[in-house]
Amino acid sequence: MTTTVTLANEQIADAAVDAMIAEALLTPKPGLVDASGRHSHPDMSLAMLTRSARALREPLRQCADAATSMPLGRELRMRIGAIGRDGERRMLDTTAGVNTHRGALWALGLLSAGVAVTGNITGATDFAARLARLPDPARRGSLSNGERARMRFGARGAMGEAQDGFPHIIGRGLPMLRRCLTRGQPADAAALNALMAIMAGLDDTCVLQRGGARGLAFVQRSAADVLRIGGCTSAPGRRRLEVFCCLAGARNLSMGGSADLLAATLFLNVFGP
Repeated sequence: MTTTVTLANEQIADAAVDAMIAEALLTPKPGLVDASGRHSHPDMSLAMLTRSARALREPLRQCADAATSMPLGRELRMRIGAIGRDGERRMLDTTAGVNTHRGALWALGLLSAGVAVTGNITGATDFAARLARLPDPARRGSLSNGERARMRFGARGAMGEAQDGFPHIIGRGLPMLRRCLTRGQPADAAALNALMAIMAGLDDTCVLQRGGARGLAFVQRSAADVLRIGGCTSAPGRRRLEVFCCLAGARNLSMGGSADLLAATLFLNVFGP
């Protein structure tokens, strides 16, 4: 298979792991584990998230390897699915059964494959979308909580996000991240603003599963408010973010889908315009 890739697949996997760890360390994040605490996830910790991310390096490299050795088609989709299931087992073995990065593995596995083949963001998201639209006949097992929420509330979920070409990354997270960095904002503040941009628009099935439609409306409104009054580098925006964090914790909401897409945003940002 011919490819224009110039980045080694080892480097692609490293970038994906680095992005997951950077997302975990980012503080403060509403409803998510960060350096200030476990919040809505008493079964997780930063150390666990870091171990989980590192355990997924090999499956992510394998996704890149598969894409550069097989044509886009059903066989590649089946291979990526098998790698993903093995990756989930690695993750669960590392975390003693806690689902830390299933959504991130799905998104980053597809995007690692896309970057490996195309070497650029537009090509990678298009490749990932085409791959995600193909069925995986070997997929079995019970529905995840996110899939149940997707079916109940009619949300697109992680599957739909990938099949649509990751619109909340391309249309929200990445433009906000780059706009903030261009203005000279610190990397953490830029990432937090990108997270708010994603949260403000995403029908996050993790939120729907715990808080229903009212919980999702609260999350989207709160994230939009942070950005509306100046974002995470302004004093009003920072205060609003802190209130958002407290209320999300009190409501036991988890914005896990947004966190997965932020990790994917940070990953794609490495690969140019």
